[in-house]
Formats: sequence, C-alpha cells, structure tokens
Amino acid sequence: MTTTDAVVIGSGPNGLVAANLLVDAGWSVVVLEEQETPGGAVRSDGSVAPGFVHDTFSSFYPLAAGSPTIRDLRLEEHGLEWVQAPSVLGHSFPDGRWGVLHRDRAVTAAALDEHAPGDGDSWLALCETWDRVGDDLIRCLLSPFPPLRGGAGFGRRVLRPGGFELVREMLMPARSLTERLFRGDAARMLVAGNAAHADIGLEAPGSAAMGLLLALLGQTVGFPVPRGGAGELTAAMVRRLQSRGGELCLGERAEGVRVDGGRAVAVRTASRELTVRRAVIADVSAPGLYGGLVSWDDLPTRLRHRMGRFEWDPSTVKVDWALDGTVPWTGAPDASPGTVHIADSLDALSLSGGQVAAGLVPEQPFLLVGQMGVADPTRVPEGHEALWAYTHVPQQVRGDAGADRAGLRKIRGTWDASDLEAMAERIEQRIESRAPGFRDRITARRVLGPRELESRDGNLVGGAINGGTAGLHQQLVFRPVAGSGRPETPVKALYLGSASAHPGGGVHGACGANAARAALWHNKIQLPWRR
Repeated sequence: MTTTDAVVIGSGPNGLVAANLLVDAGWSVVVLEEQETPGGAVRSDGSVAPGFVHDTFSSFYPLAAGSPTIRDLRLEEHGLEWVQAPSVLGHSFPDGRWGVLHRDRAVTAAALDEHAPGDGDSWLALCETWDRVGDDLIRCLLSPFPPLRGGAGFGRRVLRPGGFELVREMLMPARSLTERLFRGDAARMLVAGNAAHADIGLEAPGSAAMGLLLALLGQTVGFPVPRGGAGELTAAMVRRLQSRGGELCLGERAEGVRVDGGRAVAVRTASRELTVRRAVIADVSAPGLYGGLVSWDDLPTRLRHRMGRFEWDPSTVKVDWALDGTVPWTGAPDASPGTVHIADSLDALSLSGGQVAAGLVPEQPFLLVGQMGVADPTRVPEGHEALWAYTHVPQQVRGDAGADRAGLRKIRGTWDASDLEAMAERIEQRIESRAPGFRDRITARRVLGPRELESRDGNLVGGAINGGTAGLHQQLVFRPVAGSGRPETPVKALYLGSASAHPGGGVHGACGANAARAALWHNKIQLPWRR
C-alpha cells in the first residue's frame, strides 16, 4: 500500500500544474496517468511521417503565455523554449485577400486600415484599453469564483477610461460587437474567427469574450508554440515536478476514489490502493468524476439531478498532413502566420456554427489551420510543412448539410473510417480552394475523429475538447453545474481540477491551480505553524 499527501488523477496541463503547486508547498504527490505518455491534450509525436513532429491535439498557446500560473512555474528553467511564427494569425478570404494579425500592433492597424479606413484606429484603441486592464482581467477570469483577488485589481482599473466599455463588449454577441467596432471584414473576421474557437454562436451573448481575449492576447503575447512540439511543454512540467520529488506513474489508470465518512481517503488502480492523507485532485471530466470515479452513493442526490443537465461542447475532427513543400496559399502574406482561419464571410461563419448547433455536419466547415513548420522550423525537414486543420462537428449528428452538394459524400455521424475519409476530403477541398496545388504536396495524412481523440485522452469525450460547453449557462457559478464555480466537491478533500471546472477549456492551468490552492487552503498549509 502506498501512502501520500495527495494523488492527482490525470497528467494533462491542469493536473501537472496542480501537482507542481502541491510539491512546492512541501506535499508528497503521486500523479496517475492511464496513457503511456503524459500531457493529456498537450502532446506531440512523429507518427505521421518520419522527420515530422505533429501535435496530437492543441498547438498554439496564447493562454499559457498569458497565464500568471504558467509563467510563475518558470518552465524555461526546465527546458521550455517558446517560439513564434512571423505573424500571429491570418484569415484567408475566397478572393485571395487576407486579414493578418501581425506581431506589431502598428503593423496590424496599418494593414486593417488598407481594408477599411478607420479600422486601424479602432484596433489600436482596443489594444490601449487592454494595456490598462488586460492583466487584471486575465487574473479575474482565471481565479476561482468569486474572483476576489483578481477582481479587486480589475475593479480599480475598470474605472479608468474604456474599462467598463471593454467589459460590456465582452458580454456582447461577437457578431454585434465586430459590426459595431469595425467597417471592414478583415478586422471583423480576426475577432469573430477567434470567437468561433468556442462553441457559442456568434449571435449569442458572451460570444465576444473569447474573440476579444484571443485576439488581444495574440497582439500582446502572440500565439507561441514550444520548440520541438507541444509535448515539450508537458516535458518541462514533468521535469519540474520530478525535480521537486513528485512522482508520475504512466499506464496506471485510476479506477475509483474511496470515500469514508464523506471524505476522499484513497484512490484505487488495478494493482494497488493509494492512501491519501490530504487531497485528491481529479483532472478528469465532471461526468468522469461524478458517478464515475466516485459512486453516486457517496454524492448528493441533487448533484446527480444537476449532472443530468451537463452539456458537452461539440465534437472535433482533426487532420494532420506531412507536405513536401509549403502551403501554396493564394495571396499569401509576406509574414507567414502560424495560425490560419478559413471562412468565406461573417455570414458563412455564423452558418457553419449554426449548422453544428442544429446537429448538422457543415457543408463548408469553419477551419482552424496550423502551420507548424512556419511557427517552429525544427519540426520539419527543410522546405517542408507539418500542417493540421480541425473543425467542429455535432456531438449527435442529425444530418449532413452538404449531403446534396455535388462532389460531397454524405456523412452519417458514425465517425467510422468512411465518415472520417469523407470529412477529410471536405476539409482538404476547403484548403485547396484557398491554396491550389495543396493536395499535390501531401505525402502523409492522419485523421483523428471523435473516437480517436477520446481513445488518446479520456477527457475528450466524443471529441469534445473544452470539458463542456462554454455557453453562459455552464460558466462561472454554473460550471460544471449550477451552484459550482469553485473546485471543491461535495466530498471533502476531493477537488475537480479539469477543464470541466471554472474557468473552463484552454491551456492556462487555472483549473488545476485553483484546485491545488483550494486543497492547500483547506489543509491550512499556508500557516507555517501548521506545517
């Protein structure tokens, strides 16, 4: 039998952040990971083609770069090196025009003015407001609810010119905001495309928050990537943990949490039981914890009823390619962007999101594309490219919006080999329309559908990548269910530290950090005479 101060279930970024904070406080910590590779959705591998490094899931990390928690770990001292593409983000239009988010805000503004005079000034005004309140807003968003510490600083600064206006704008529908702020489609799509990373419709209140957050982080910290692959971010966190005495156990699945007298006292695996003196932190989905690792017999009936209304975010299909040359974009920007968005217009972006919400596979899906060789040339042979694209599809497919279009094979929503091949073809056609000759440069391909994503990371249930919908009805005090908003659970010494907890999806480590700090607080570790 093993005895330890804390067990962390899951070695995704939230789990590793939590484990690092606990070992920093002097706790003994064991991290259990069912996969043979740590990292959850922050991993990379070379299985697509020899000499190429592809990120298995996430790739670009503005939230990590902007997160005080990640910064405070000082992972650069443990081998992490951030690198950036020549430009941050590009939006490709059907006529060969591009909207580009450059590293320099003045260059971004000048380019937006070329599309629509006046949009550059509007962009710079947004950036200046962010300079005043952005850091405190990030702390506020990433803190446990209510965000007392970050909220106090934000409250002081929000009284400055533009502060209240920025808060109001973040609560607006993304479509209304972009049409009010900007005249041209380049600026509008830079914000709206970032808003579409979440699963909130562009016409829904609160959808502007993600768009503004990612766009303004992109303008201030960029969209960095770890040199050598996403797995290097995980490797740095693991090295830091182990250098401080933390233990990582790979290929060991947690099968249950033992509760005695309303308190979590042990974690069971197939081969042993780990007795816990102080805390269990679960970097697993809320449905995987409640009624999964913890029996409903040990949980309040009201929680079971509320979890019945838990809503997942949409599924995902991701395609990775090895190319024998760069992507032949029409009208390619001089400064190549690491991230590319493909949507014909604001209307098309709304239509694609609306079709997913209605249970339809989009005819012309909105694509998020990553040019990893552009961002980090060490990942590819010289002159080649490691490209990926992903798009949202419904959790429950009711139909295919593109089934009657000539040349498109019907997708049934079973996500078997036939469906994945049809979806990959649809994605490739979208890229080919922007980059004629793209398909001729493909030398290898990997398609990851909802089943493949979940098999590689059990938290990505049905291909959902954000731990549950980002809709306002499941955020703040409603995450993962009404009356939550904090990492504490109905079981003493058990904390939810995954993306299913506030503040939700994204590689920022806040869910794990909030859980670790709650555990430390409840154990009064912050008082030196109680250590």
